[in-house]
Amino acid sequence: MRGILSLILCLVCVMHAGAAVQIVEFCPDPFQHDDADEYLVLSGSGLLDNITISDNHGGFRFPSGTTINGFLTVARSAQAYEQSHGRLPDFEWLDYSPDVPNVINGNPLRMANTGDELVLYENNTVIQKITWPGDIKPREGQVHYLENGVWDPRVLMIGQSRFNTAIFRNVSVTTFASPDCSNEVYASTIDHASRTILVNMYEFSSPAMGESLITAKSRGVDVRVLIEGGPVGGISPAEKSLVWNINRSGIPVVSMVSSKTEHAPYRYDHAKYVVIDNNSLLITSENFKNTGFPPEGMSGNRGWGVYLKDPALAGYFSEVFTTDTSSKSVVSYTGSAGDSEPSPFEKHTAKFSPAQFEGATVIPVLSPDTSYQITDLLDSATTSIEIEQAYIKNETPYTLNPYLLSAINASRHGVHVQVLLDSYWFNVEGPNDNDEMAALINRIGTSEHIPLEAKCIDLSVSQVEKIHNKGVIVDDKRVLVSSINWNYNSPTFNREAGVIIEHPGVARYFREVFDDDWNPMANMAKPKTDYVKIAIVALVIVLLLVVYFRRRQV
Repeated sequence: MRGILSLILCLVCVMHAGAAVQIVEFCPDPFQHDDADEYLVLSGSGLLDNITISDNHGGFRFPSGTTINGFLTVARSAQAYEQSHGRLPDFEWLDYSPDVPNVINGNPLRMANTGDELVLYENNTVIQKITWPGDIKPREGQVHYLENGVWDPRVLMIGQSRFNTAIFRNVSVTTFASPDCSNEVYASTIDHASRTILVNMYEFSSPAMGESLITAKSRGVDVRVLIEGGPVGGISPAEKSLVWNINRSGIPVVSMVSSKTEHAPYRYDHAKYVVIDNNSLLITSENFKNTGFPPEGMSGNRGWGVYLKDPALAGYFSEVFTTDTSSKSVVSYTGSAGDSEPSPFEKHTAKFSPAQFEGATVIPVLSPDTSYQITDLLDSATTSIEIEQAYIKNETPYTLNPYLLSAINASRHGVHVQVLLDSYWFNVEGPNDNDEMAALINRIGTSEHIPLEAKCIDLSVSQVEKIHNKGVIVDDKRVLVSSINWNYNSPTFNREAGVIIEHPGVARYFREVFDDDWNPMANMAKPKTDYVKIAIVALVIVLLLVVYFRRRQV
């Protein structure tokens, strides 16, 4: 009898826990006219007969017998919601669609954009109350969501993906550095593709790199290209020309761009990766331009890249590509006929060749989905951090960049931190750019007596045109290779892509590149000793001495 009572008690507890319902997502200020696509999402299980949603001005309840098992979406207009999200909601609170059931309205709910509240009642008892501003900060187009009891752990805009952290082990890695050997690795990667090539690239104007794709297409490879439709300064004439030629070969090119009717989910598609045969991945900090992937022997930007061989990892990025190209803001782009990107003319003597390593652990880093992992990486440091960035921007004059702050905090715990920034003219001639940032970092290091130092690269000695890298090395064990700039926009609003690689060999490779950039004078090749000249000078000195002594004897 006691056992039966215990069983009944357990079932009652489970049923009560299962009946818990809460609002876990809502969007009060979407992009559509008159906010027709505003919505909310409930989570829980059980009957909804006693559940009411209100903003204390209007609200609704559910038809008798309605149940929830997981998530349930209620939208103001089913048709408007479908236009924004590509699927119908479970219910709507204004009757626009015959295909979606209606809730039972009191006064129709209307979420105000800048200040309002949502209240969930069960049997007239307040179970949950959300206010804004307060619990969340309102922003047009932002989806507010609850995760682990916290509202808005990151900014999530309508249409953005929600990829989770993933770990891939025993990955084969080929490292490369631009300008030394990036073009070599790219050419080999494309030449060996046999089935599919998926390219996501912020800027794409290199004629040779485009021709490689056209050649792959001609041998039967399915090639698809996604580019940013509105890069800073607009799509260049050289990129328009390249896209025109690629399209003529039968390769579809699409671009992500906002229009009057569709908002792009990201401010910029700034990612730079290629998925090959759903088996391998090339990912880099560099655009597909002559500055990022220069022809052999020519100069260009300093950047890092890796070629990663692992089907599961490649599948992860294939899904990212498919998700992004499925956005309604992605449209065909044909380009236009014109002049190609001119060939570079500055020579460069390569110091670094590709290197291969086995058995690496790789963690994808997507912005904005999982860009918090950069902070986690920096926070994990115990001995050293090397940072090489095109630039670092603070969020406000009084608020440090969060990644930089993590690095400084690591230094406060004894970690040796070096920060190397670009010194190309547009990164040092302003009143608040890289040279001021380096000075600020050094002031912090000096005033707090911590192992923290920063500098701008000496381009008068270095053989690279500028630093375009966005890389980090931690404890000579882990490396970040990515497209993510250290500003507010890049990790928060852009589509960016990178990887954290755990492998001491990979770390040593990029540490050598970093050290060469940090102190290029120390690594310059010493001039060869000219023994012929030395012999001639010595002979002249001897002859002069002979003449001198003979004259004294006379």
